[in-house]
Amino acid sequence: MAEPKTRPGTASPARFLAAVADERRRADARALCALMAEVTGAAPVMWGTSIVGFGTYHYRYATGREGDWPPVALSPRKQALTVYLAEGFEGRYAQLVARLGPVTTGKGCLYIKRLDAVDGNALRELVRLTFERLNGTTIGPQDAGER
Repeated sequence: MAEPKTRPGTASPARFLAAVADERRRADARALCALMAEVTGAAPVMWGTSIVGFGTYHYRYATGREGDWPPVALSPRKQALTVYLAEGFEGRYAQLVARLGPVTTGKGCLYIKRLDAVDGNALRELVRLTFERLNGTTIGPQDAGER
């Protein structure tokens, strides 16, 4: 089975964020990185070339596929600031997502155009709950769908 392509590395998250071309996106990414570091108590780590993650959990699927991933992460993409929350946004987090304001979601991605437009308390709570629930754990086939 192939190894996951996105793994933790030794590159500097601060240097990566400082190189974001768009001034607003750079400021938002730095602020979100600081928020995630404060809420999780974990140091930021580069995952691949464009994701800043906090903590780690191990996943294992019935297919035999497995790997490690950060419970919470961010990436300052061109179109939006992307927040990765490993558990997704349905079910237990639906009310918090509804409080956020102008965001869109994918399976495990939250897309934010402007950080100052979202409810910071709801965002902090999403990050905290996801991190506390997953950091340092192993998720098996009964716990999560195929990623």
